[in-house]
Parts: sequence; C-alpha cells; structure tokens
Amino acid sequence: MEVAAVDADVPEVRDYDEVTTFLGDWGPFQKLIFLLLSFSVFPNGFTGLSIIFVGDVPDHRCSIPANLNLSEAWMNRTIPLVPGDDPHYSKCSRYRLDVIVNLSETFPDPDLVNMSGVEQEPCLDGWEYSREQYISTIVSEWDLVCNNDWKSPFSMSILFAGVLVGSFISGQLSDKFGRKAVLFGTMAVQGVCSILQVFAPNWETFCLLNFLIGLGKTSKYMAAFVLGMELLGKSVRILFCALGVCISYAIGYMLLSFFGYFIRSWQMLLLALSFSSLLYIPLWWFIPESPRWLMLNGRSKEAEEIFRYIAKKNGIMAPDVIFSDLELEDMKAKSTQSHSIIHLVKTNNIRVVTIISMLLWVIITIGYYGLSLNTPNLHGDKYLNCFFSAAIEVPAYIASWLFLRRLPRRVTLSGTLLLGGAILLLIQFIPSDISGLATVLVMSGKLATTCGFSMIIVYSSELYPTAVRNTGIGVSSTVCSFGRIISPYIFYLGIYHEVLPYTLLGCLTALPGILVLILPETFNHPLPDTIEQMQNFKRFSYRGLPENHFNIYKKSDLNIVVKEERKIKPATKLQQNKNG
Repeated sequence: MEVAAVDADVPEVRDYDEVTTFLGDWGPFQKLIFLLLSFSVFPNGFTGLSIIFVGDVPDHRCSIPANLNLSEAWMNRTIPLVPGDDPHYSKCSRYRLDVIVNLSETFPDPDLVNMSGVEQEPCLDGWEYSREQYISTIVSEWDLVCNNDWKSPFSMSILFAGVLVGSFISGQLSDKFGRKAVLFGTMAVQGVCSILQVFAPNWETFCLLNFLIGLGKTSKYMAAFVLGMELLGKSVRILFCALGVCISYAIGYMLLSFFGYFIRSWQMLLLALSFSSLLYIPLWWFIPESPRWLMLNGRSKEAEEIFRYIAKKNGIMAPDVIFSDLELEDMKAKSTQSHSIIHLVKTNNIRVVTIISMLLWVIITIGYYGLSLNTPNLHGDKYLNCFFSAAIEVPAYIASWLFLRRLPRRVTLSGTLLLGGAILLLIQFIPSDISGLATVLVMSGKLATTCGFSMIIVYSSELYPTAVRNTGIGVSSTVCSFGRIISPYIFYLGIYHEVLPYTLLGCLTALPGILVLILPETFNHPLPDTIEQMQNFKRFSYRGLPENHFNIYKKSDLNIVVKEERKIKPATKLQQNKNG
C-alpha cells in the first residue's frame, strides 16, 4: 500500500454546497426564486401547443362562384357525396361547374338527374370554411387543406426543429454568457417573435418565426432549469425539477384552453398569449445571476455580493470570508476537467446506456406530444378536452415525484409505460357510440405517458456518472427533439382513421416499457462519479476494474491525491472452514 504524504497544515477544501450551507435551503429568498423561476416556465405550456387551436382544420368545402346564377337546389348539389361508413360531402372536389350549369338549364329539379356519371374537378376557386367554431385559423387563412394539408403539422415540426437547435446551443450559450443573460435574452426572442407572428403575411414567414420561437422556448427553459439548480439548495432541487417547473408548464397548458375558448381568431389568440412575455420584464431585478457560474468565470466579488444579499434576505449573518483563495482555485481547476461526447460511447457499458437512453427519450417524447396534439381528434368539446389533457399532467407529475422518492426506478417506469400502452391499445375496441369512454382512456394513457416522461429525466441522470452527466442528458434532450418533430404527424393520421393514432401510440408507449428493463436499477444506489463506477449490465460485459481490485479516492487538496489500492486475496480452505 502506497499513500502520498499530505501536509497537515494544508486547509480543507470544501465544495460549493458545503460552503453555502449557511444560506439555508428554504428561506424567503429560496421561496421567491422557486416561484419566479417556475413562473417563467409556464408560457412554454401554451407556446408549443397553441397549434391545437391556431392550426385546427375547420369544416370546409369547395367555393362556388356566385355569378353562375344557380338555384339554391343546384348549389347544394355541386359538391359530391363521398359514400362509406360515414357519408359526407367532399372537401377537396366538386362537380365540373360547366356541366352543372348546362344541367341546371335543362333540368330545373336536380333530383331528376343521376349525378354519378358527372365528372369532378378540384376546388379551383378556393374553399368556404365554417365559422361555427373558429373565426379563422392558419388553415383557413392560407388554405392549408387538401393537397396542402401537410403544411399545418409541418409548421409545428418547424417549431420543434427550433427546439432541436435550441437544445444543442442552449448549454453553450448559458456557459459562455451566463444563466441570467440567456434566460432573459431568450425570453425576449420568444416574446418578440410571438408578437411578430401575429402579422405574418404568409405561411412561410409564420414557419420561420415558429422556428425562432422554438429556439427561444427551449433555451429559456434550460436556462431557468440550470439557474434554479444552482441557486436552490440540495433538498429543494428535486422538488423544483419535478413539481415547480413541470406543474408550472401544466398550468400554462391549461390556460391555453381558457384563452382558446374566448378568442376564436388565430391572430388575436397568439397576440393575447404573447403579451404574457411582458410580465417577465420586472423579474430582471429579482432573479440574480448564478453565483456558481460567476465564480467559475473569475467573478468571485460579484458572487460574494449575491451570497451576502441572499443571507440578508434570509435574515442570516454571512461569514467575513465565504470562499478562501484555495477553494476558488480548486473550483476553477475542477471546472476545467471536462469530458467530450466521445466518452458516451467509449466503453461498452456506457455505450448501452447512451443508446437505450436516447431511444427511451425519443419514443416517450413522441407519445407525449402525439397525445397532446391529438386533442382535436377526440370526441366532445375540444376546449374541455384540451383542459383535461393539461390538468391530467398535474397528478402525473405528483405521482412521478412520489415514485422517485419511494420506489425502484426500473420496475416503476416499466409498469407505468406498459400500462399506458395497454390502455391506448384498448381504444380501438371501444364502440363509437360510447366515445366518452374512449376519451377517458386517452386521458389515462396521457397520465401514464406524462408520468414516464417526467421520470425518465431523473432516471437518466442517475445512470450517467458525474463526469459525463450533463453531456449525456444534453445529448438525450437533443435527440428527443426528433421525436417532437415527428409527433405532429401522429395526430395527422387521425384524418384517415380516428383510432389509428392511438394504436400507433399504444405500441410506441409500451416499447420503452420493455427497453427500460435492460437498464440497471439506481434506486438507493450512490450516484457514480466516473465511468468505471457505473453499474454493470447483467447481459453486457465491459472492461472495467478486475473483481479483486478496488480503488478508494479521497479528497484532493492542491492537486495532492491520496490513493489507496488493495488486492483482495481469496480465502484459504482453512479460513473458509473457520467462517462456517
């Protein structure tokens, strides 16, 4: 055994959390920051999902020019009837108008004419849209129907493409310019682009602004998330992540149905929602920059001023010296120790974690957003369905928080997702005359998917070691944006068959419930710090330390590392007999 000599006079180096314990975990300052940062997230609930009403497809039919001088009876016969289980008038074609005019001159009564042999043509004069539910949507504004019906879900995919880019750059922006600067900068981007979107002259401009809104949306969320993690104490962080941020998002989602019910014009709806960004301007003077980020960037005096401000707000006397020069140097040294993305696939063990984690994030994301955006296809009132879809997330987040506190991750997450998938698959067997039961099943499936969506974030963070935890979560978050991009086309399938989205989503929800069983359990296990300390897979081997060796690493003072290494010898037969 070899032990490096340690100078007894060298002062102990404390970590950031140990130094800042004098501030307390739940004082007046922490409560205010908890509320303000949670409040900053709630517009994300309606920004990403406003397309439910803004892009909804109203009833429509081909427009018939008024100068044809057709009788009312013949005007009603210009649109062909589409036969089938649910007969309806065609939305994308009409009878040839020149033929209709000739027939109307010969036969004043259209009931005397067999229309089956009359040639049809597309809607050459545009469409007429029902105003029974909406004054206008982007669909009626720019005729996003028939051959252009792909444009409505594509506009949502463009927003999620912005989320993809934002997920990729938000961490870098936050590390370079600070958490607070990025938080309020992206708030401004999201708010300004939302207002400009109201005056978009065409669909292409609308999509471009949607991309910028998505970029600002996720960058703001990530900045608020990181700032809360760094300003709040250990005991409050899980509460902030599982309940504060998530429930605030659900409240914004619920408010969408309220605004949508009273505002039926897409421009006015977006304008009313975008004005909420003005409420955040005063928050600049209440939310400070992250002291941890300031110290890591050599701005220790500003950080100490914030510490003293927090102590004053909490009624606590701050020590004369908060961080010693030695501790500041140690924090800077630790901040330079980084791992690249290549470490996520460097060994077989972490490679499996990375691959399965990305699959889980993508599939669960498709299920969550697919169910959220599928609200227009549900039976019943769309506004109530939207509200229930949002309200069901509150118990889902509370349940996930309780599960994370008390139950094993792997079995709980697997059971939740398998149950949600089974519920969604049952919808196809529900008769059409009891559509209310189908809606209840959809909401139950949404609860399970939301619960799984919330749990996978914490579970993934426990699987990755500290050395690459942020990188691993960042990669998974970026990859899951592809699931968001795909998700609008899930509810688009409801145009062809109303239960098709639920069948597909049921299969997709159950699949991660099976995949998660491959992962190791993390409940009541210490968080790994290095890749070598990660738990092994039973069916996957990896090159780590031999079973008869282990390393014990103790704290490092001024780059002096105390390392103790032992070799465990197998017990002799005599020793085995003595032990029983």
